Amino acid sequence: MIGRHPFFPKKRRREPPVPARVETGRSRLLITGALFSAAFLVVTGRLIGVTMFVEKSQPQYSRTVGKAALKTGRANIVDRNGNLLATSLKTASLFANPRVMLDAREAVNKLAAVLPDLNSRLTYEKLTQDRSFIWLRRHLTPRQKYEVNKLGIPGLDFRDEERRVYPSAALASHILGHTDIDNRGLAGVERHFNQKLRESRTPLKLSIDIRVQHAMRKELAAAVREFRGIGAAGIVMDIRNGEVISIVSLPDFDPNRPSNIQPDTRFNRATLGVYEMGSTFKIFTTAMALDTGRISMRDGYDATHPIRIARFVIRDYHAKRRWLSVPEIFMYSSNIGSAKMALDVGIAGQRAFLQKVGILHPSPVEISEVGAPLIPPRWRKINAITISYGHGLSISPMQLVAGVGSMINGGIYHAPTFLKKPSGSKSIGRRVISAKTSDQIKRLFRLVVTKGTGSKAAADGYLVGGKTGTSEKVVGRHYKKKALISSFIGAFPMNAPRYVVFAMIDEPSGTKKTFSYATGGWVAAPVVGKVIARIGPLLGVRAIDEKAPEIVREMAIDIVTKKEGKRRLASF
Repeated sequence: MIGRHPFFPKKRRREPPVPARVETGRSRLLITGALFSAAFLVVTGRLIGVTMFVEKSQPQYSRTVGKAALKTGRANIVDRNGNLLATSLKTASLFANPRVMLDAREAVNKLAAVLPDLNSRLTYEKLTQDRSFIWLRRHLTPRQKYEVNKLGIPGLDFRDEERRVYPSAALASHILGHTDIDNRGLAGVERHFNQKLRESRTPLKLSIDIRVQHAMRKELAAAVREFRGIGAAGIVMDIRNGEVISIVSLPDFDPNRPSNIQPDTRFNRATLGVYEMGSTFKIFTTAMALDTGRISMRDGYDATHPIRIARFVIRDYHAKRRWLSVPEIFMYSSNIGSAKMALDVGIAGQRAFLQKVGILHPSPVEISEVGAPLIPPRWRKINAITISYGHGLSISPMQLVAGVGSMINGGIYHAPTFLKKPSGSKSIGRRVISAKTSDQIKRLFRLVVTKGTGSKAAADGYLVGGKTGTSEKVVGRHYKKKALISSFIGAFPMNAPRYVVFAMIDEPSGTKKTFSYATGGWVAAPVVGKVIARIGPLLGVRAIDEKAPEIVREMAIDIVTKKEGKRRLASF
């Protein structure tokens, strides 16, 4: 075999010239770059489609952070002392893009492991829709966000939001109200001041004192339990300027859980509920009669026999069956005496007076849950009689409190308000009775607690006065048998009144301790006394010696008894 001689070199492959090789590399780079550019354009187009061209039926979310996010904030709400009542906290909300979801079933199973209360079936239906944006869970906790993020599921993301938080929970629920999941006010001051809270950074300062609120709620709740009532209402108001210091309605609700609010807890008995307020109306009847000048504290009426008019018979609950002076009519809560007093004033005069003290129109407070009074369509003689002692006309407790405040503060009506007035500002009201008449009503208030039906409202050192009220509950057009509205409206200190305190128990039942009575004197008066004893020091009211000679003289009342035929100075 003849081989190639080792000294003869192997024949080499012919290489292309250098310029040709450069051209080939350049072509390959161009093709690769074109492919990457095309891929980038596809991804960019997809992102633009997801973020900008969202169907109208789908909820859009913010595409910018910063100024746009700041606009969703909501101002804080604080009490009169600056204590936080409502604020907004930043939270993360989970959403998904089903169109880029790789495996919806696997995603649901993973999410259910870290969000146990997740509705798996509903979530799967959401993740299989042909949409680019779906809410899965709003307002996650930081721990929940961390656990979901750790799953690394494609197509899931978070949006920063704010959630309304109420540190005092149910304590001030009916005045604060609540917001929806998108932070829009739905009730209370949250709704009334919704726009202001969304636009302002300055906290909204209420007139409420959360300490007083706590005292009122605790005492009302104890009374509801003791007397097996179905609800209660309580109000404390500064009668010098109309500021509402406390407002409680039971049962109440936790505004932190708006989806769990039940209809019966949502109902505000203090402002929305309207009731026949019983004998507390005798405050207006007596003040109205005295202010005309035609009736004096030395006058009286024969209450020996019931009043019969048409098919109605007007009787006294604790009948004395004798002539009663004006102070005695008030002290013993005589229906007969009050009816005759109202008839002396006249129907037109009675209606005009009640209109003047805010009884015939809804309360002007800054919430939407306000009830309109139920007024008789025709104001006849029988209506004048029954209204004189608190039947046949239904009003809200807030209307009663504001009206009564004007009877004992010197005669000036101040519209109730839930906003704290600026320090040093002078509250301008309107005169409804004379200062002289107001002074007389103050003395009568004190008389009821020292010698009348309100003795259980006494709070040592705070010179409490007031008036009891008991009425049958109206349901539809009829009275509900054995269902009472029992109330007491008190004030302190009566030598220089500053605060009105109201308590009402809805459908209480008597106990062995109350000898089966469930009237205002037995049920509601003790609540007012306990509340005053607790809040007096908080509000800066100094306790005084109620038996001091100067205090006794200041609260004394001249009473004329017809039987004796002479005046007797009774110091109560």
